[in-house]
Amino acid sequence: MKQNTRRSIKIALDDISSIVELFGKHDENLMYIEKLLDVKIVVRGDDLIITGSPRSIKDTGRLITHLIDHFHAGNNITLNDINFFLEVMRFNNEDKLDDLMKDIVVVTARGKQIKPKTLGQKQYVDAIRKHDIVFCIGPAGTGKTYLAVALAIAALKNKTVSRLILTRPAVEAGEKLGFLPGDLQEKVDPYLRPVYDCLYDILGFENTQKYLEKNIIEVAPLAYMRGRTLDDAFIILDEAQNTTPEQMKMFLTRLGFGSKAVINGDITQFDLPKGQKSGLVDAKEVLSGVNGVFFNYMTGADIIRHPIVHEIIKAYEAAGS
Repeated sequence: MKQNTRRSIKIALDDISSIVELFGKHDENLMYIEKLLDVKIVVRGDDLIITGSPRSIKDTGRLITHLIDHFHAGNNITLNDINFFLEVMRFNNEDKLDDLMKDIVVVTARGKQIKPKTLGQKQYVDAIRKHDIVFCIGPAGTGKTYLAVALAIAALKNKTVSRLILTRPAVEAGEKLGFLPGDLQEKVDPYLRPVYDCLYDILGFENTQKYLEKNIIEVAPLAYMRGRTLDDAFIILDEAQNTTPEQMKMFLTRLGFGSKAVINGDITQFDLPKGQKSGLVDAKEVLSGVNGVFFNYMTGADIIRHPIVHEIIKAYEAAGS
């Protein structure tokens, strides 16, 4: 007869009421941990009783310790945090957690601390601080745009740069938008809305409008960059997979003295006409050996959206899509 290898251990918590968020709404965090690690977690007073295999119990104890430390550092606990700490544990990167948790990029108008939430995001943040031109390639939900905007605002506040320019290629800003009412700015605004959303979240609506009115922050379609030289600026090109090689070259040659450029994109999602080569893919091939240009890559492990997004991306990768 096969022996039952499941065991139980007790984890004593100082004051379970002070970290009730560990459990999540309707205990969703605990149930998620139970599912991922094949354990049973029961709360008794200020104790957690964990039942499972010796390995699962050990991993669950480590995970809960990280989550408690994360909470005491002033963070909320989400399902994404659980996934993140499990990834860190899986790759034995726990020695890097301290640097990660202490890295505050900027504080929002509402007092929220913006930090890198994965090791891939931390590498991205460090790369932007160190290099003048950074390409970041990765799937949706990895924080490419949000962190770049946060770092740009931090540079603006620190007076490292005097202005911030955010741009996107408006792929359909020609004939397909011609029937829409309004001027060109009104027609391309839907393409730039995600960039505005980042600004509003970090700076607040009133501060964003103030910076926009003074032209300290400029949000514009990529076509508006042609013929300009951009000095003393932090420039972000978002959705760069939808540029042509000619547009990418045009953008990169706008960079002036004292400026920094961040180029983001997802090379698995294109809105370009069929047969048109992406400027981001072309740049990856042409510029990979150029000094001063850094290529950063995000993966599914860096996704900070709903956990189901991880599963969707895995499914498409498995299908070769």
